[in-house]
Amino acid sequence: MPTNDTKELLRECDSGIRMGLDSIDDILDNVKDERLRRVLEDCRSSHAQLSAKAQKLLSRYGEPEGEAHPIAKGMSWLKTNVKMAVMPDDSTAAGLITDGCDMGIKSLEGYLNRYERAESEAVQLAREVIRSEEKLRDGVKEFL
Repeated sequence: MPTNDTKELLRECDSGIRMGLDSIDDILDNVKDERLRRVLEDCRSSHAQLSAKAQKLLSRYGEPEGEAHPIAKGMSWLKTNVKMAVMPDDSTAAGLITDGCDMGIKSLEGYLNRYERAESEAVQLAREVIRSEEKLRDGVKEFL
């Protein structure tokens, strides 16, 4: 029987992954540089695999499919669209992605601390998401 910490951590992982996917989708149409586009698409693929893994674990524990937090999603969409309208270049896109990665990493690290009784597979998923976010953040640095 999974602990509540396990379910909560899995929900937060799922929400964060979905937020990352939505953010990448919001930015991809504005990206001009093919190398940056490739970095984003590679991360999108990685996040899609992580999303499937999160869904499988949530399903195993009888939890419904989730979605990104609506307020956070709306604020992210607004920030992305306003910034991209004012400065529609790859540097702006890379900056937005970097900010999102930093927020995602910070949030998941906090959830790992908060849900310290979570089972190992939930912890492992959270660490995989963090590594994916770190890789993306590092991959877009040259475009800032």
